[in-house]
Amino acid sequence: MRLFAAVLPPQDVSDELALKVAELRKLPGAEVLRWTGVPGWHFTLAFYGEVDEDVVPELSERLERAARRTAPFPLAVRGGGVFGHGRALWAGAAGELPVLRLLAERAEAAGRRAGVEMGEHRRYKAHLTVARSREAFEVRPYLEVLDGFTSRTWTVDELALVRSNLPTSGVAGEQPRYEVVGRWALGGGG
Repeated sequence: MRLFAAVLPPQDVSDELALKVAELRKLPGAEVLRWTGVPGWHFTLAFYGEVDEDVVPELSERLERAARRTAPFPLAVRGGGVFGHGRALWAGAAGELPVLRLLAERAEAAGRRAGVEMGEHRRYKAHLTVARSREAFEVRPYLEVLDGFTSRTWTVDELALVRSNLPTSGVAGEQPRYEVVGRWALGGGG
């Protein structure tokens, strides 16, 4: 199964971002972008890729430990940026980013220790992907709109293990479906 560890924004924060994304979708050229839907919005901490089912219990145990060792922290969705020379448009984060980065490092280490092939380590950049493009596109107007956006701040109090079910229908624009397969309270609460 295709898995990743993530921080999931609460519904009201996703709703706030959805209003801003609706503005972005009205900009010239927006129709050629592949927009992610609200159910797909998350801050990926560690991407595990295809993981054998027999590895999931140990991965889950290690993620639980990582969550327990990390105190809850404040976070907001704020601003935006691009990856891949304008091929991925994302909303950023504000708040206790060092703690978010630490949680990402712990989630990556949990995967490695559970035997998941993690590939090359990259410095963590908090982002929530809102749109993708096969070609580079003019990002300046999109970034200007996102620049003034900040959601309400919430307390991140859990780490989620999410399964990504990729589209199989072949229908253009079909989105992956995400299913939370594990949740662990930060700081050992709950």
